[in-house]
Amino acid sequence: MKRNTNQIAVVSLLLFICFININCSKKITNTAQQPNSVITPVKSDVTMWLTNADQSQLLSKQSTSLVFTTGSNANTTITVDTATSYQTMDGFGFCLTGGSATLINSLGTTQQTALLQELFSTDGNHIGISYLRVSIGASDLSASDFTYDDMPAGETDVNLANFSINPELTDLVPVLKKILAINPNIKILACPWTAPVWMKTGTTGNNGFSGGSLNPTYYDTYAAYFVKYIKAMQTQGITIDAITPQNEPLNPNNNPAMVMQAAEEANFIKNSLGSQFRTAGLSTKIITYDHNTDRVDYPLAVLADPAANAFVDGSAFHLYAGSINALTPVHTACPGKNIYFTEQYTASTGSFAGDLSWHVANLIVGASKNWSRNVLEWNLATDASFGPHTNGGCSTCRGALTFNASAISHNVSYYIIAHASKFVRPGAVRIASTDETTLPNVAFKNTDGSKVLIVLNPAKTSQTFNIQFNGKIVTSALNGGAVATYVW
Repeated sequence: MKRNTNQIAVVSLLLFICFININCSKKITNTAQQPNSVITPVKSDVTMWLTNADQSQLLSKQSTSLVFTTGSNANTTITVDTATSYQTMDGFGFCLTGGSATLINSLGTTQQTALLQELFSTDGNHIGISYLRVSIGASDLSASDFTYDDMPAGETDVNLANFSINPELTDLVPVLKKILAINPNIKILACPWTAPVWMKTGTTGNNGFSGGSLNPTYYDTYAAYFVKYIKAMQTQGITIDAITPQNEPLNPNNNPAMVMQAAEEANFIKNSLGSQFRTAGLSTKIITYDHNTDRVDYPLAVLADPAANAFVDGSAFHLYAGSINALTPVHTACPGKNIYFTEQYTASTGSFAGDLSWHVANLIVGASKNWSRNVLEWNLATDASFGPHTNGGCSTCRGALTFNASAISHNVSYYIIAHASKFVRPGAVRIASTDETTLPNVAFKNTDGSKVLIVLNPAKTSQTFNIQFNGKIVTSALNGGAVATYVW
């Protein structure tokens, strides 16, 4: 038995040695094969980021080789020319409504931090939002109506002793502080949906928050309200870069809402708001209008008033009516004044493909090519029921993000903005690119010298085309309905 045991031990040892040798051989063989399985990086002069209409690609970096050559072909050619430049860009982004801030602030610390990094940081897969619009008091996408100086019915507060931004200290201000920690240079535009009810005449509903106009008796008081707001935000470490005196001043039907005709806005600016900003030492810009492009007579009337003109930086627009091309005549009439695009929503009834094509063509390309310094989509975030919103506020506005408990989904306006915000940084200038109706496009040059070209294929079928720069071309193709950003 002892001999047999020794024999078994010897055999076992030999088998074990063979097993080790076989596995070592396999490991050596696999190691030798590994270099053949490594993907060699594609040589490319141009980086391409793609979103397809069918969502098969969503702001996805492509591995396509795009190399500039001296060749030629019969393709449509988009020529990019840095020798011709236009306006400087302030940024791309969204409106951070009160409802958006509430949703973001409801997240746990880890998830909230990751989301804010994704939205506002510029490295990695982050999209680098560089411009925000916030409401002064409630917008229609706040949970309820409020201003910063609400009084009981029949009472007034001419000295603004009751003024307080406390309603914002729960959600909006904390979220803005976290955003500023990521991007201290982000620009913030603020505008009211209404003045405090006691300052208004002719209100139509919602306890006075809808409709009505600013009582001229309170022009100075309302100007002081703006000054107090800007200083209160400064105390919180938040700089308001610009304001508009009234969101959608020709729309009485929202909740909140207030009508302010062009002559009224001009009088308010020249007689109260501008002078009070100057006296207070505020550098906050005053931007007029903030409504649709079908009524460019409004901002032109304000700018035609020399006393108001002296205080006004430029005009802001939405595109729920009119044509985006109406912005260029405003620029031509007042070339020393800036153009801004401050709101456009995507509806719950819309389609990804349809909204992607329309918004890129009209806003990212259209507004930029018509002199706008920024492009803002409407609401950054909504819940699964398209809220929060006021009673009568927008119930079909789809946010860039949808919050469903702790699950967050990304919607079409996220990608519309991200195709520009990630790549076109503040301080970039728009540069010349060929106007092609079959391939709407816009080009920019960043302060670091990099060039960015955003191209949309609005057709139903694929298009192959050239990008020409400095006498050389690179050829690319886009599926029907696709948008791509090219960087070199």
